Amino acid sequence: MRRAQDNVIVGAAPDAAISAWTDLDRWPAFVDGFAHVVRADPAWPAVGSEVVWRSGPAGRGEVTERVEALAHDRFVTAVSEQALTGTQAVSARAEEGGTRVELELEYELVQGGAFSAISDLLFIRRALRDSLRRTLGAFEAEAGADPGEAPGPPRPPII
Repeated sequence: MRRAQDNVIVGAAPDAAISAWTDLDRWPAFVDGFAHVVRADPAWPAVGSEVVWRSGPAGRGEVTERVEALAHDRFVTAVSEQALTGTQAVSARAEEGGTRVELELEYELVQGGAFSAISDLLFIRRALRDSLRRTLGAFEAEAGADPGEAPGPPRPPII
């Protein structure tokens, strides 16, 4: 499996950070490229529940996330989309100055081939890491926001 990861310090307790991360109403404010939820299991974010969402026109297309694990400090989903499948893990660990939120995506490209490893090394992994970084940057502001407030403004599509 290939891996992309990044982290950020947020001003929320670990359980509040995980709660904000799993709140689908808050995703427009921080998930990079997110456009809208297609369908969500009413049990979301319980283990085994699923959400299907779409990105903007220049994004990932339709993405399915199925919950593999949920704890006060960790949230793991199996992710599948047109270009890749994998596991996304969000962990939240208290430390001086806030909570370190780490986002990690372990993935396999759907389309293999002779050039997939080179393409991943030169382009895909960097693009994924940049997307994780944008998501975490927006999450840093969102995790400190009052959940009763309206989500932030829509974000431009990934170019």
